[in-house]
Amino acid sequence: MDTENAAAGRPGADVDPAAEGRATELEHPGEAPAVAREVFGERYDAAVRYTELLATAGVQRGLIGPREVPRLWDRHVLNCAVLAELLPSGITLCDVGSGAGLPGIPVALARPDVSVTLLEPLLRRTTFLEEVVRELGLDNVTVLRGRAEEMVGKLAVDVVTARAVAPLERLAGWGMPLLRPHGQMLALKGDSAEQELADSRAGLAKLGAVEWSVIAVGEGTLETSTRVVQVKAGESPGGVKAATRRAKAARAGRTASVRNGERGRGGRRRGR
Repeated sequence: MDTENAAAGRPGADVDPAAEGRATELEHPGEAPAVAREVFGERYDAAVRYTELLATAGVQRGLIGPREVPRLWDRHVLNCAVLAELLPSGITLCDVGSGAGLPGIPVALARPDVSVTLLEPLLRRTTFLEEVVRELGLDNVTVLRGRAEEMVGKLAVDVVTARAVAPLERLAGWGMPLLRPHGQMLALKGDSAEQELADSRAGLAKLGAVEWSVIAVGEGTLETSTRVVQVKAGESPGGVKAATRRAKAARAGRTASVRNGERGRGGRRRGR
């Protein structure tokens, strides 16, 4: 699932990690919009600090593109936080391919009653996420390093979220197997939402989805609302067997790579 984090649209996805430390001056994200106090409530100060961390450490580590800094509040932090409008109280949520924590951390800040798991396969990203969670004191957030298919049978949640991770049908193949019965997947998709949904209907049905639609959230709060593909699962969310097969194949591939590496370092293996 490494391709998740290279998907078009993810902030910083095409940033060279080697650029860390090269910039001599970092831009500031600017003052928080007045609406941020309404969205984040008692966690407003933590939201401000998170945005500062994205603009500094996030840029330095290649998780956020420098050009995104002036629009962090509107295009990223608040754009993700309004997803909380669709969440029932007291639910569990997994943010697949969390990257720099979008949308998982803004949602966790806006909704302290929601238990959020940030699922991310890359070490440098999970390290950043752990540092952010610790600094902000987010006791409703857990960071897990891994791929979605590896979590099948280990993690079951009410809601799966994702932002700019992958085409909708492929994302559903990763996210639907993690859902509890009657759970839902919420994918932030922007202008491509309707077309991706139209292209994915048959695949979604095979994965146990019973209802799907495109919803605008943040209307009346943000200047530009957030477009979300909402996919609701039935009694038996599907794709579990396929996800399990992918996980086994991935493990086998990693094992083979390690063995080949050992042979390469050790030279020719001695005959039996």
